[in-house]
Amino acid sequence: MQNRGPYYLTTAIAYTSGKPHIGNNYEIVMADSIARFRRKEGYEVFFQTGTDEHGQKIELKAQEAGVTPREFVDKVAGVIRGMCDMLNISYDKFIRTTDKDHEKQVQKIFRRLYEQGDIYKGAYEGMYCTPCESFWTESQLVDGKCPDCGREVKPAREEAYFFRMSKYADRLIEHINQHPEFIQPVSRKNEMMNNFLLPGLQDLCVSRTSFKWGIPVDFDEKHVVYVWLDALTNYITGIGYDADGNSTDQYRKLWPANLHLIGKDIIRFHTIYWPIFLMALGEPLPKQVFGHPWLMMNGGKMSKSKGNVIYVDDLVDFFGVDAVRYYMLHEMPYDNDGNATWELIAERANSDLANILGNLVKRTISMSNQYFGGIVTDKGAVRQEVDGDLKAVAAGAYAKVVEKMDSLRVADALTEVFAVFRRCNKYIDETEPWVLAKDESQRDRLSTVLYNLVEGIVMGASLLQPFMPETAERIAAQLNTELRDFDQLETFGLYKNGNQVTDQPQILFARLNMKDVTKREEEVAAQLALEAKSSSAGQENSGNGEKAESGEEAVDNGMDIPAKAQITYEDFAKLQFQVGEIIACEAVPKSKKLLCSKVKIGSQVKQIVSGIKAYYSPEEMVGKKVMVLVNLKPATLAGVLSEGMLLCAEDAEGNLALMKPEKDMPAGSEVC
Repeated sequence: MQNRGPYYLTTAIAYTSGKPHIGNNYEIVMADSIARFRRKEGYEVFFQTGTDEHGQKIELKAQEAGVTPREFVDKVAGVIRGMCDMLNISYDKFIRTTDKDHEKQVQKIFRRLYEQGDIYKGAYEGMYCTPCESFWTESQLVDGKCPDCGREVKPAREEAYFFRMSKYADRLIEHINQHPEFIQPVSRKNEMMNNFLLPGLQDLCVSRTSFKWGIPVDFDEKHVVYVWLDALTNYITGIGYDADGNSTDQYRKLWPANLHLIGKDIIRFHTIYWPIFLMALGEPLPKQVFGHPWLMMNGGKMSKSKGNVIYVDDLVDFFGVDAVRYYMLHEMPYDNDGNATWELIAERANSDLANILGNLVKRTISMSNQYFGGIVTDKGAVRQEVDGDLKAVAAGAYAKVVEKMDSLRVADALTEVFAVFRRCNKYIDETEPWVLAKDESQRDRLSTVLYNLVEGIVMGASLLQPFMPETAERIAAQLNTELRDFDQLETFGLYKNGNQVTDQPQILFARLNMKDVTKREEEVAAQLALEAKSSSAGQENSGNGEKAESGEEAVDNGMDIPAKAQITYEDFAKLQFQVGEIIACEAVPKSKKLLCSKVKIGSQVKQIVSGIKAYYSPEEMVGKKVMVLVNLKPATLAGVLSEGMLLCAEDAEGNLALMKPEKDMPAGSEVC
């Protein structure tokens, strides 16, 4: 494959306020498919992702958790990186905004912009949204609430440094008009121009004094650099930018970025603030910013506080990595929001992965073994009217996929890949190998038919690799061949004559029983609901104590969850809660989330499986006294029997903590 030069791709860096849900994970999977595709095209790809770790919201969450901000972000960043690895993300760098080299460059950038007059000191007075870390004027509010997230805002005033945005606004408008590809899709471009740039830009607050968890302004250390100037600059600091003019060879090679892939909710920061910062630094602008849509649940935006979330590790435990990747990539429209439910994922897995792909591969290998001992040979017994179309579809797929990927229509590209597999299935119906096998005079024709099927599958699997890498490799292994480079995909007939496929074909994707899917979904939902209920109770009990004792003003930052129907005491009395002592614990094999604990409850020992691996190691579980729901009906999770449930608290961001008795109580004590 010809070397096409560098290709620099980034995602937005994930905010370390809590565990991300599947809607947050979609972006990294889409970016990974683009990165893998560009590598196969011959580009020297550098793919950067990471975590955004400063700000008032994190400082508050760390206080609530009773840990330092650094301890808090270290834990959450580990969870986020672990989820990237679980999804088989091929990133080249995982940057954290707490990295020392990043922090140093942010300070140098801030000082440089101040010294050249782009940043000045003033004071800000307005309505402040803590979750978004944004100031708003009264006129910008929507129904008196934050226009971005819809949450409550509070009056605030503080000394701050500001960036002169209006100084560069006309230049940015000109750039957007001259580079129509800069903001995609076009609807995002129109939104930025009409709602923000053309009405006129206000100067931007770029420092804060009301909290400390941030990068200090080195010449005025009561100020910390505000989140967006800190976070956005990761795209250049991560590849070696130096504000003093000593940038690395890597930076000079990779910048400007080919693509910033971000969610549509942060398009303004990446297409207005970020380009203006770069203009002030004298650096070129990224070639393209793509604001992708959201992955919704039942038509609504996922929210932990609303209880309508799906976590990708739950899905991977049940469906497998590539099935989850396939759904996320295939079901997201180019410009409109997608939808995810357990049922929809299962239906797509059955129809596309089990039927169209898995069944095709298994049937082809089984017939090759049944009729020719696994030896695949093109005997040249061609029937042009039947074979020609199969060959044309397989050899023409690459160009169609490239066209879709060049415009970032990933779902459409994946559809073109599966068109190859669909055509192979149709070819089986057209040629009827089982009928040919009954006629000895048709033996060469049968051999040629099976060769054509194997070749078509190899070509399709080679195109599939960027989207479902493990599946593509498994297909190639069963066909005893290598996946093709892209420059070999426009020629049909490269599979080696006389090659032998495996004599033990594996099931790539088993058909799912919808009752099993529903049962697993209900188990996960019950676990999440119980954790949310415990979380709410835990926050209610702990909201005022520690701060009141210290003389500080008590602050209630509690969370609301949807109310359930009232129950009677008789309903409650059916639940048996006891104190348990964990005497052994180990990770559940083949699960990214589950721990299996042996819990002593009185004279009994119960085995309990819990989805808390991201928050506790097996070693630190041993010896803990915990609260246990004892009489929960046993269930099998990831193939392991679970005989109860450990009670946990969960905050609005998905962080878990085991519920423990305040005093040392004997194992078996009743919780009432």
